[in-house]
Amino acid sequence: MHDQIDSMSGPIPIRERRQHPRYAVPPMYSPIAVRTLDRDEFEFEGHAYDISEGGMQFELDRPFEPGTRLAVRIELPGPMAFGRSPHAGPGRDTGPGRAIFVFATVVWIQDEEFGPARMAAVFNMFCRAGDKQRLKQALAQTMAQAA
Repeated sequence: MHDQIDSMSGPIPIRERRQHPRYAVPPMYSPIAVRTLDRDEFEFEGHAYDISEGGMQFELDRPFEPGTRLAVRIELPGPMAFGRSPHAGPGRDTGPGRAIFVFATVVWIQDEEFGPARMAAVFNMFCRAGDKQRLKQALAQTMAQAA
């Protein structure tokens, strides 16, 4: 449970619905690539806003409706990027920890008339051996640095 501050009566306990804590990531340094499951290539690029072991909030120029299943490549930002090569560019998976691959399902969308659509997705499955563990390590490192 987390406490919410009410200026009149002090902290009010609220129930956290998420199973895993989420961590804000700098969107400009948290690129993602997305494809629908009927495609072989990642077609859409965007940015993550927050991420957890169980899902993420992100934006893309192309909106996807809730319930849409996606394959997602997440490039871990800054200190979260284990094994990141200085010669790696966007879209390259050059070694362990460079990117995490997941299958995910869109759970909500905030689609503005202009600009990118903000969405959230729950992770259904990590695609490669070690992806889930690398993400958990990266999140633990981020939490330790914030403390």
